[in-house]
Amino acid sequence: MEDMARFLAAELAEVADPKRAADMAAYLKTDMPFYGVPNPEWKKVYKEMRRQFPISSRGEYAAAVKALWVRPHREEKYCAIRLAADHRQYVTIGSVPLYRRMIEEGAWWDFVDDIAIRLIGMVLLDDRGRMRPKLDRWIDDPHMWIRRAAIISQIKHKDRTDQDQLFAYCLMRADEKEFFIRKAIGWALREYARTDPDAVRAFALEHRERLSGLSFREATKHLL
Repeated sequence: MEDMARFLAAELAEVADPKRAADMAAYLKTDMPFYGVPNPEWKKVYKEMRRQFPISSRGEYAAAVKALWVRPHREEKYCAIRLAADHRQYVTIGSVPLYRRMIEEGAWWDFVDDIAIRLIGMVLLDDRGRMRPKLDRWIDDPHMWIRRAAIISQIKHKDRTDQDQLFAYCLMRADEKEFFIRKAIGWALREYARTDPDAVRAFALEHRERLSGLSFREATKHLL
C-alpha cells in the first residue's frame, strides 16, 4: 500500500498552499505540518486515490490505513481515518488495536473525535458484548485521549445509546480537571439529550454538584 500513500502525498503536494497550511497549524495549535489543502480539495484527492487503489481484504485494509496514518502531514492522517471508516465491513473488534494506536498517536481532538465516533462507536454498536468491556477499561486509562474516546463513543447512537453506560462514564470522570474530559462529558450528554431530554435533564440536575460547570452547561444547553 505504499504506492497508495505515495500517490496521495504527490497529489496533495500539487495543490498545497503554504500560507493556508500555516493558518491551519496555528488554528489547531500543532507543530504537525499541513499541506494547506481545504476539506473539499483533499476529499477529491482521496476519492481518486480510492478509485485507483481499491481494497479487497482485511489485510489490505489494515496496511492501507497504516500506510496513510504514518505519513507526516495532517491531511494524510485525515485520509487514513476516512479510509478506515469508509470500509465499514472491516470496522470490527479486530481493528480496535489499530484504532487505539491512532488515538494515542493522534492525541488531539480533530483526530480522536472522528476515530472515537466513526470507528470505536461503530464497533460498539455492532459488537457491544466484546467492546463494552474494553471501554470499561478505557474509561480509567492513564491516557487522557483514550478516556475521552470512551466517553464520546456513543455520540451518534441516538436511541441505541446505552444510557447506563453513558451516565456511568460521565460520573466516573466528573471530578477530572482536564478541559477535554469536561467538554466530552457535556458534549456526550448534550447529544443524547436530542434523544431523551428528560433523562439528561434529570441526570444533570441530580449530579449538578459533581459535574463541572462546563460539563453541566454543555449538557443542559437546550434543556434549561
